[in-house]
Amino acid sequence: MLGSRRKAAPEDNGAGTSESKAIDPLRNLGVHTDEDVKLMLQGSSMVKVRSPRWQKQRTLKLLEDGITIWCQSHKTSSRAKEQQSFSVLEVECVREGCQSEVLRRMVGSVPNDRCLTVIFKGPRKSLDLLCQSKEEAQCWARGIRTLQERVANMTHKEKLDHWIHAFLSRADQNHDDKMSYNEVQTLLQMINIDLSDQYARSLFQKCDQSADGRLDHGEIEVFCRELLRRPELDAVFIRYSSNGCVLSTVDLRDFLQDQGEDASLIHAQSLILTYELNEWAQKNQFMTPNGFTMYMLSKENCVFDPDHTRVYQNMTYSLAHYFISSSHNTYLTKDQLTGESSTEPYIRALNHGCRCVELDCWDGDRGEPVIYHGHTLTSKVPFVEVIETINEYAFKASPYPLILSLENHCSVEQQTIMARHLRTILREKLLTKPLSGLDPQCLPSPEDLKFKILVKAKKERIMEETSSSSSELSSSEEEAEGKPRKKRENKKLSGVLKMSLELSDLVVYTRSVPFKGFDQAARNPATEISSFSENEALRHIKDSGMHFVRHNSRQLSRIYPSGQRLQSSNFNPQDMWNGGCQMVALNFQTPGEQMDLNQGRFLQNGLCGYVLKPRFMCQSDTAFNPENVGGGPSHRPALLTVRVISAQQLPKPDCDKPSSIVDPQVWVEVHGVPIDNNKKKTHHVDNNGFNPRWDCTFNFTVHVPDLALVRFMVEDHDYTSSNDFLGQFTLPFTSLCTGYRHVRLLKLDGSSLSPASIFIHIKITSHQSPSKSPAKSPAKSPASSAKNY
Repeated sequence: MLGSRRKAAPEDNGAGTSESKAIDPLRNLGVHTDEDVKLMLQGSSMVKVRSPRWQKQRTLKLLEDGITIWCQSHKTSSRAKEQQSFSVLEVECVREGCQSEVLRRMVGSVPNDRCLTVIFKGPRKSLDLLCQSKEEAQCWARGIRTLQERVANMTHKEKLDHWIHAFLSRADQNHDDKMSYNEVQTLLQMINIDLSDQYARSLFQKCDQSADGRLDHGEIEVFCRELLRRPELDAVFIRYSSNGCVLSTVDLRDFLQDQGEDASLIHAQSLILTYELNEWAQKNQFMTPNGFTMYMLSKENCVFDPDHTRVYQNMTYSLAHYFISSSHNTYLTKDQLTGESSTEPYIRALNHGCRCVELDCWDGDRGEPVIYHGHTLTSKVPFVEVIETINEYAFKASPYPLILSLENHCSVEQQTIMARHLRTILREKLLTKPLSGLDPQCLPSPEDLKFKILVKAKKERIMEETSSSSSELSSSEEEAEGKPRKKRENKKLSGVLKMSLELSDLVVYTRSVPFKGFDQAARNPATEISSFSENEALRHIKDSGMHFVRHNSRQLSRIYPSGQRLQSSNFNPQDMWNGGCQMVALNFQTPGEQMDLNQGRFLQNGLCGYVLKPRFMCQSDTAFNPENVGGGPSHRPALLTVRVISAQQLPKPDCDKPSSIVDPQVWVEVHGVPIDNNKKKTHHVDNNGFNPRWDCTFNFTVHVPDLALVRFMVEDHDYTSSNDFLGQFTLPFTSLCTGYRHVRLLKLDGSSLSPASIFIHIKITSHQSPSKSPAKSPAKSPASSAKNY
């Protein structure tokens, strides 16, 4: 990243000079004076709790990188020299008090105010801790949250500094703050680069200004920054620089125009003020190579349109006009045969913008309903604990309505208890009657239902008899069979268990009914919702695609995985979105390509869990058929050209040996209607996960860009076994930024892999006018279509 040019203006960012001081990560994060962080650095003795019988002493200590926390066993035997660590980046949240399943069962035997639970992203088990004092528990909870917030707001340069520091600390084997050539070789292996011994030794000698065969901290930084040089960025800089030394505001304006950005001189000047740290250059309105590098590495220059990081779509249409982030078997942490049921998956799902969660409800002991996967060995979690968790996390990530999809297997008595828990815990958040001033037979908008929780379940419905003034009640199945109820009371009839009226009364706008055909559904209220297995939905999409899309323009559909997916695997959600299905429920606990697509779909619109469907999917008379897109209003073919240039700081696979170096290759994939599905890959680069270079260009014709997703996936090529996943990033086609961009890679669980990235160039050309490249215009299509409904 930083080469010899830096030495001409060493004051530009205070790094890479012979007088450079050791990186201070805590100062970098702005937490070096924080009292909570100071306590964490000293370390605290705590009790790790797994059950009332399993409680072990541990020491938790924050390392000097400001990110890693060590959890060290107090045992001294060689067999139990157990040291485990976790990063604050891996933490989903910290809950204070007896909030976890384990600690709830110990209420009364442990002090509530000394307990805390660290919940991790992905499948890692949570960490239940008992601190020595209330104040200590509060310090650790506050401290972790502070560090998470500061890390999230770090610039890319600061993340690189942290990345350098972490590897330097690990490679400095004798902890003398100096590195021998052997230690440098260890460092190179850690950072995933296989340099020739000749080049590595010459670079070592060049940086060893003291000529003592050891690099001090400043010299190590110069060594690392020489490795981090970005010749591909230098080439772009030189291409636009009129004198090869700096970019003038006019040069920068020309670059911005080709990028599809605001190409005004005022915007160019503002970028210089923001990213150029050389005072002379800034004063004279120039951008140096280093300032240009900082800009190119900023969030402002990511492939994902920064305008789409906020809620930018119109949120005032019917719920049926939105894709809704939905979870299946939300309570499960793993498979649906023996997996553990927990409240923690609800926290993870809600924190990631999920707006429909599932609760499989069964009769429990002592009259209290429980949630688990019935007739299996999955553990059980009390219904009341799940509702308390939902109440706490429902609107932390999104203000838009949350739907509770109840799979109700409870007796009438325990259904009544469920209804009472819903009312008493959720209180004003729970929607209990139709909104005033709106047609109760029509679906409201997300905006109308802000901060409201809806119950999706079967509902008893009063049916008016023309021959009588009496009211009769029937469940959805009985309505289909033409068997009206005679009395409004809770009891069995003909062997069918009737629904609790208290629970039935809570079903507003989302009444579950069996699907009896498109003609029948069209005559029913729009507030009725049907669920389809993945196979049923695929059959409707293939056989009656246009009718399914029309159905979904008015009513909600929920799609769930096949019951044969015992390991909680997922189907391809794109197929269902192509049919206009709103609630495509996936197993959030199972990472992989399907969840990558789901995360990519809902990445836009401020991660709020609601994404406006394309206009052509929201019209009751639409002619759109996902199986046949040869014409019509949805057919807006575009040529997507992707040049994969390079990658930076790729990780090693979790399963790999520490001594190996990856051989990375990149897949570029388009997921959309069947005619648009396509994927292409680069060649692999041998022994370089640090700064591999490809320079491969791919072309994709995208016929229905409004539905397409683009996925970048990096893997480690292997001749003898399957390739290992390294990182990926998925985003809507309509959120792509054109020009030179960085793709910030994500882990398998969807969390950040920063500073790992891919450097690419994007061009989008309309097939109607091949000579014109409408920079970023596709990214504006959802917003503009929202205005034109």
